[in-house]
Amino acid sequence: MSALAGLSQILSTLALAGFSGVTLWLLMRPRARMAALMPAPRWQVTAAAATALWCAALTVFSPGTSEALVVQMIRDGAMLGWLGATFWSPRAPMPRPLRLILRMLATICLLAFLLGAAAHLGAGAAAASWMKPTLTFTAMIVAIGGLLIIDGAVRRASGGLRMPVLAVAGGFAMLWAYELNVQLIGALTGEKASTLIALVPAVALLTVPIHVVAAMDIGRERMRLSRTAATRSLILLGAAVYLILIALTGAVARAVGSDYAELAQAISLAVALGAGGLMLASSRARAWLSVMISKHFFEHRYDYRAEWMRFTATLAQGDGDDDRNLHRRVAKALAQLTGSPGALLMLPAASGGFRVAEQWHWPGGVDEEAGLSLRSAFMLQETRHIVDLDAERRGQSREDLAIPEWLIADARAWVVVPVLHFQRMIAIAVLHRPAVSRALDWEDLDVLRIAGQQAASYLAESQSQQALSEARRFDEFNRRFAFIMHDIKNLASQLSLLARNAERHADKPEFRADMTQTLKISAGRLSDLLVRLSPRERGPAAEPGRTLVEPVLNEVAAEMRPRRALFVGCQAGLSAWAEAGAVRQIVQHLVANAIDASAPDTPVQVVAVAEQGRVRIAVIDQGCGMTRAFIRDELFKPFVSTKELGFGLGAFEALQIAQAMGGAIEVASEPGKGSNFTLWLPLADARGAVGGDARVTKVGMT
Repeated sequence: MSALAGLSQILSTLALAGFSGVTLWLLMRPRARMAALMPAPRWQVTAAAATALWCAALTVFSPGTSEALVVQMIRDGAMLGWLGATFWSPRAPMPRPLRLILRMLATICLLAFLLGAAAHLGAGAAAASWMKPTLTFTAMIVAIGGLLIIDGAVRRASGGLRMPVLAVAGGFAMLWAYELNVQLIGALTGEKASTLIALVPAVALLTVPIHVVAAMDIGRERMRLSRTAATRSLILLGAAVYLILIALTGAVARAVGSDYAELAQAISLAVALGAGGLMLASSRARAWLSVMISKHFFEHRYDYRAEWMRFTATLAQGDGDDDRNLHRRVAKALAQLTGSPGALLMLPAASGGFRVAEQWHWPGGVDEEAGLSLRSAFMLQETRHIVDLDAERRGQSREDLAIPEWLIADARAWVVVPVLHFQRMIAIAVLHRPAVSRALDWEDLDVLRIAGQQAASYLAESQSQQALSEARRFDEFNRRFAFIMHDIKNLASQLSLLARNAERHADKPEFRADMTQTLKISAGRLSDLLVRLSPRERGPAAEPGRTLVEPVLNEVAAEMRPRRALFVGCQAGLSAWAEAGAVRQIVQHLVANAIDASAPDTPVQVVAVAEQGRVRIAVIDQGCGMTRAFIRDELFKPFVSTKELGFGLGAFEALQIAQAMGGAIEVASEPGKGSNFTLWLPLADARGAVGGDARVTKVGMT
């Protein structure tokens, strides 16, 4: 004990020297500079001086003595005064409950100091025996109240605290918490915690730099703990609370009897194992704990730095077998951002609208034909609205977004996120409901919106790479033309030579026979070359403008008249913002395909109306139809064709031309029931189209 007492004496002396030096240094600091750093510079000097006086009492009387506790009341009163002057002002008054606690504690400190000083002055050392329990209990009350005030003050002013204020408040909290812990241990064990009491000056010595930091210019920035460090601190605090509860339970059980002590041990062990097992085995329990910590202990729901680094890393390369392709990585990144266990990603479909292309951990899977129509996609693109499906189910949505029934009926679907790139929607993500369901707030919407834009840039880059790959295939196709032109040139030379020889040898039977054979071979070769050449014209390069739809449809009907009579219906005055030649080329291709797929006695209809702020041109036939697999995988793919003489470029070129004008092509077809190709184009003048009458023109066959 003598060595411990000597160590305590040395620490008390060092603490006295430190706080005395800090007090003198604070007094020499310019008052204006101090006021700019701390709201209450005078109270800071007072608190440092009172702590120095307390350290002097520790040096003279040793820690834990009645005399040191009397001087401690002066220190606690100064610390309470600093708290009241720092965190509250006349413009921002203290809440009434905290104001009552502060006044009560200040009164207790004053009365305890006066009573203790009077007792020791009157009775001397004999007063320690009956004053020490009272002063110890008083110190515990003041420590508990001081911690409550610090907690309320920090929570109230958490949005604008600076590092100096936090440093001083944290130092006071550390000192009070240590002293309270020492007294609680003594009360629980029934024995004096001599070692911990002797180390009280060491804790006081640790708070000396806090006052230095508080008065220096380095403390202008707000100090924040990382989300990981704060969470671990909370876990350690919870463990400490658990240990205290165990100690209290043990003390009570020992006081009652040994049988109850064993029962308390068993219950404590069962509770600990049950809680730990629940957290390890239940993802829902872990999610609930994470939500509670984020909700009650942090200013923002997301740790933006950590979440954005993880989001970018997942998009860039992924970290597992589920990250084989970019589409799955996008779904995974958006789901992990909000704590969703799964996600769907819908991409533009060849048949129009958006279809589910990838899924990440979506339980039970989803129908491969599930998707959104073009009407819904247009609405989401125009409004850029993130859809809370729970609000849609309750009928609380502010806009009618035409969400499909399969999404409304699937309770797993939580939110629909449009993935936009330069105001063009290239994908749609559907997030699975989290383990702990919650309502979306403004922070969720902002995070999902900016994350969708980031993911869209990756998808757009991937699409550009695919387009480059297709362009390379076209280059290869163009190289083939060089060989074809070479063969044509050879045939032309051969025919020219044959024509020149015919002038001199036309009367010879042998020459005529040879010429006939040569012409047959040349005609066959020319036919083969023509099969390999596309009969279509090149895509138009003119800029789009206001184009009346009805004249274009009439021209197509007149051109197709020798093959089939068309039933043409067009809304009067309907105008599209497009290039007339491009529209005619697309409609010609769709009508030609419809005629080829239909029996000679079945009609082909072409109907054009204004719908959803766009021009809709539908080409309808009753032909053989197509399977869904063919529409999804082959219809609009280049160099894929079911015709014997087709190049597989017509549908692909039509879709490219439509998209270049800001339009789209939608397909609905079933085998044996015909097909419906719908061309969507921007509407040039909606006011001129509204209220027009649809007129049907039958173009007869010649």
